[in-house]
Amino acid sequence: MDHNGIAAVRRTVSMMSSRGTSAMLSRAARMRQKLQSALEASALDIEDVSYQHAGHAAVKDNANETHFNIRVISPKFEGQSLVKRHRMVYDLLTDELNSGLHAISIVAKTPKESGS
Repeated sequence: MDHNGIAAVRRTVSMMSSRGTSAMLSRAARMRQKLQSALEASALDIEDVSYQHAGHAAVKDNANETHFNIRVISPKFEGQSLVKRHRMVYDLLTDELNSGLHAISIVAKTPKESGS
């Protein structure tokens, strides 16, 4: 790589670090950021199970990161019904659901319910 190529790489890295890297993060990483921040989760497991759905009609062009299992433990779920907890998670992931996320399975518990 010549001097111009190295300079271009440095500019790209600099721009990414200065403006944020949300576009460069995987869907799972973006989901983790959104859920952790908003729900103050004491535990958060996000499992990409897209490979189990490869070839299904809803999965276009062998898209990746379309199906996830999410397990989240949050004090913000205290006093909320299961439906409300799931709605909280779905609302936080609206952008992802509108941009290729096809399905999520959610386990949403309070710290007390999880034994934490």
